[in-house]
Amino acid sequence: MNFCVPPPLASIEAVPPVFKIVMGFFLLLIAWRLSRVTRGWTARLIVSGAFLLAFGYIILMPLYEAHIIEPFSGRGRYHGEAATAMAWQTVKLITMNTGWLLLGLGIAMHAKIFAAPSPARKTSPTLAASHESVIA
Repeated sequence: MNFCVPPPLASIEAVPPVFKIVMGFFLLLIAWRLSRVTRGWTARLIVSGAFLLAFGYIILMPLYEAHIIEPFSGRGRYHGEAATAMAWQTVKLITMNTGWLLLGLGIAMHAKIFAAPSPARKTSPTLAASHESVIA
């Protein structure tokens, strides 16, 4: 395991993880606000997508950047085991991609993008009766 000292919170190296943590909390806040005004599967999709993304941005991504979780290497060079790095990479990909998919579907359903258009009503033209004056 790589036991390194994480950078201080106010350093330049700490900006990307702190930004991702703030973005994760912001996604949770937006999902909570949207789920208050919508019901059913729309709210469930929005909240579940936001929870998956929050887990990815608040927990997984900062651990990757602090090298507590070893990142996947294309060259095959690892300090730990390759299977562990591949498993964490799989968890990260599934979590983040599923989160964005569910959040996007929920927001699309909230915006009624998938709603079927209402059929146009056929209206028959009303003809003026013979005893009514056409000129008013």
